[in-house]
Amino acid sequence: MQNKKIYSRFFVLPAFVLYTILFILPVLGGLYYSFTNWSAMKPTITFIGLDNYKEIFFSSGSYLKSIYHTLSFTLYTVVFKLGIGLVLALLLNEGLKTKKVLRTVFFLPYMLSPLIIGIIFISILGPDGPLNMVLRFIGLDHLTHSWLTDKNVVLGSTMGVEIWRMVGWNMVIILAGLQTISKSYYEAAALDGAGRWKQFTQITIPFIMPTLMIAMILNMIHGLRVFEIIYALTNGGPGDLTEVINTQVYKEFSMGRYGMSNALSMVAFIFTLIIAYLIKLVSSREEAAS
Repeated sequence: MQNKKIYSRFFVLPAFVLYTILFILPVLGGLYYSFTNWSAMKPTITFIGLDNYKEIFFSSGSYLKSIYHTLSFTLYTVVFKLGIGLVLALLLNEGLKTKKVLRTVFFLPYMLSPLIIGIIFISILGPDGPLNMVLRFIGLDHLTHSWLTDKNVVLGSTMGVEIWRMVGWNMVIILAGLQTISKSYYEAAALDGAGRWKQFTQITIPFIMPTLMIAMILNMIHGLRVFEIIYALTNGGPGDLTEVINTQVYKEFSMGRYGMSNALSMVAFIFTLIIAYLIKLVSSREEAAS
């Protein structure tokens, strides 16, 4: 027994060392530098306490807007990615002849680089792009917009592109959960007179709830860390209408304000930890109650 314990700890050691070097130490270093005035314009690094965080949360700059945009982007995209992904997974879990082809088609956008997707959608969503052309052709001229410059729709446009890109990934995750449910449960429920909706709410959802919670956490983390798709589509513009935390991090770092850049990164990291913990707490209580 003692030897088994020693071996188990020994085998974990390489992974722990790598995790410490590649994750824990950089996080601790970033946390320390977030309390400094580290800048390319200053020869020395001085500890300034919470000044960077005060500037983020209490200044009149665009930092609070970027936090608000990040949280909004995360909330809306998670809801739609999970909702549409669930619908697609339910449809493609049935005996359709083309289900394998359709699974591939829906999953393909996730395999593309966000930068490539951004370049493509800049053309699609332009004032004279294919989307507006289609709307004009079917007589919906009043719905046409300059989708990436109109302040009323630009953030929603970036969300739409992100949802399109990630919905196939969510479909695959949920589909994997659906395929673990034995058909015997549905057969027994049907014999008892349960309809499709009753089977969905009483069998499907409870069985795939752990899968949905994992997908939700991963989508939340991805949403809070969003950068590439925003950078490719709008670079945070026009003005600061689509500015998110990570575009701010990039711009602060580009200007040589490394202390502020680290502080913004820590804000995103802390939000991610809090939200992931809350989701995990809620799911654990639901599992305990059931």
